[in-house]
Amino acid sequence: MDLAKRFDENPLLRPTDIRPSIDEMHVECLLNPGVFRYQNKIWLLCRVAERTKQDDNTIKVPVFNDKAEVEILTFSKGDPLLDDSDPRVIGYDGKNYLTTLSHLRLVSSEDGKTFREDPSYPPINGEGALEAFGIEDCRVTEMEDGYHLTYTKVSEVAVGVGYLFTRDWKTFERRGMIFPPHNKDCAIFDRKIGDKYYALHRPSSPELGGNYIWIAESPDLLHWGNHQCVAVTRPDMWDSARVGAGAAPIETDEGWLEIYHGANKENRYCLGALLLDKNNPAKVLARSVNPIMEPIMGYEQTGFFGNVIFTNGHIVDGDKITIYYGASDEVICGAELSIKEILQSLK
Repeated sequence: MDLAKRFDENPLLRPTDIRPSIDEMHVECLLNPGVFRYQNKIWLLCRVAERTKQDDNTIKVPVFNDKAEVEILTFSKGDPLLDDSDPRVIGYDGKNYLTTLSHLRLVSSEDGKTFREDPSYPPINGEGALEAFGIEDCRVTEMEDGYHLTYTKVSEVAVGVGYLFTRDWKTFERRGMIFPPHNKDCAIFDRKIGDKYYALHRPSSPELGGNYIWIAESPDLLHWGNHQCVAVTRPDMWDSARVGAGAAPIETDEGWLEIYHGANKENRYCLGALLLDKNNPAKVLARSVNPIMEPIMGYEQTGFFGNVIFTNGHIVDGDKITIYYGASDEVICGAELSIKEILQSLK
């Protein structure tokens, strides 16, 4: 049961559509963007993953230095301290390095389908030791005071949730790590419920527990507590291996509707829905038995990492949800969903 109406224009953005950050790099893939409206346009805050151009004798890996600039580290292939057996992560003298480096890039569109980059809006790079290996998978929540961004901070010691705030998309206030390692997939609700802010997040437990969706509350968006688990993986189902929140939940008459991703042991990623109580969002009212969207198109099944649909951004217009999603960990696509149809599928 796939409820999505995909854009005929898909994929909307390919790696060749985005310029590399420096000449020594090339864009390997574009991944799931944060989505928002600004100045009468639809904007995508894309995760851009880049890889360093290689030669025959060395392995080069990119990191962000203490000036938030890309720095290339070079290792000799004959060095006995080098372990390059994994194409995604290399080891050298007891330290690990990612072979790709992600940052965030803004593109905008007047029709929601043709996106262009405006050079007056700068890229958002990793900054500081806890973002030396990149920043990934940004969610954007708009409130009355501006735009609240949650994203994944990556370094050799941690994967945690970072928090940025902006009003104009040119200046950013960095508010640090709000969920400590190992954590990601954080989406903040777009208004207070009672006197508390709420956020979904995804801590990971390698032994007891697993990759589950949790909810937390906060008085100020900085200090989070009263953590509760709201969705676990389900054996022998489409979300048996891991689950994680998508974008900010959508407020409906029946409750808060959260579109989330789930994967099975074969790493096939689909989308489903959770319905959370309007006044107590830690209470789950309903959950998808079957996916509401799954990788059925060629561009979703084949790519950098195939059989993947992953979203953390959408625009809501009445009953219509326009989601923008990463497909096969390589390209960015769009599709429309009906809130009524999703809610009906939960009954």
